[in-house]
Amino acid sequence: MKDKAGEGRLEYVCADVSDQEKMWKVGEMIGDREGHMDACVAAAGILEQSADCLHYPAEDFRKVLDVNVSGVLFTAQAAGQQMRRFGNGGSIVLLASIAGRQVFEARSTPFHPYTMTPLHPLTVFTPHPQGHPIVQYYTSKAAVHQLTRALASELGPERIRVNSVSPGFMRTRFTKPFLDARPEFEQEWGCMNPLGRMGEPHELRGAFAWLASDSSSFCTGSEYVHLSLFGVRHLAIVLSNGSLTQRLALAASS
Repeated sequence: MKDKAGEGRLEYVCADVSDQEKMWKVGEMIGDREGHMDACVAAAGILEQSADCLHYPAEDFRKVLDVNVSGVLFTAQAAGQQMRRFGNGGSIVLLASIAGRQVFEARSTPFHPYTMTPLHPLTVFTPHPQGHPIVQYYTSKAAVHQLTRALASELGPERIRVNSVSPGFMRTRFTKPFLDARPEFEQEWGCMNPLGRMGEPHELRGAFAWLASDSSSFCTGSEYVHLSLFGVRHLAIVLSNGSLTQRLALAASS
């Protein structure tokens, strides 16, 4: 990295996150080469087809869980093994989703996130009769939330921290097929954030950088919700019930 204050390099290694043995070998290779493992972001995820929950194909369901749950675990294992090996602690960040806590219903009109009054009463959308039929994705992201807490609980004594980030609705290649098929979703999903728009990928980098750094050295087992209507509601619930697990609604700075 030229013209930077320190020396560094960026390398890409391609591996199938659903293959536990290969992921462990990737972690070992990095550990052997670098002599330490400081941080890891496990962010692999797929959606596959949407289908009625009572007829969702077993093969597709297993495929989503293989990547979104097993793949996240295997990536965390690969990094955590090296953190344990070198005894210097570390930070593991798992990419969850607000979909791990809420299901999304397509509305006929977008509503203001606080007053719940229609923002555009003259604009009427035709909702999907079943909302968003993505039982496979909801299930996988809910599992990531619990995986975060389980890993954090076990690895805390070794100073290995594990947290998750739950983005709101982001404009990415992942959501593009939905927006292409149903352009009205962009306005509807955007209205679920007080800013009235969907997020951009670069707006998450602050959250990941902070969790990976020593600035968050007292945070583990936490969920950081990229602010949305669901995040605001969830924060209110957590504050009212005195949860021991720290969860903050975080609008990540860029």
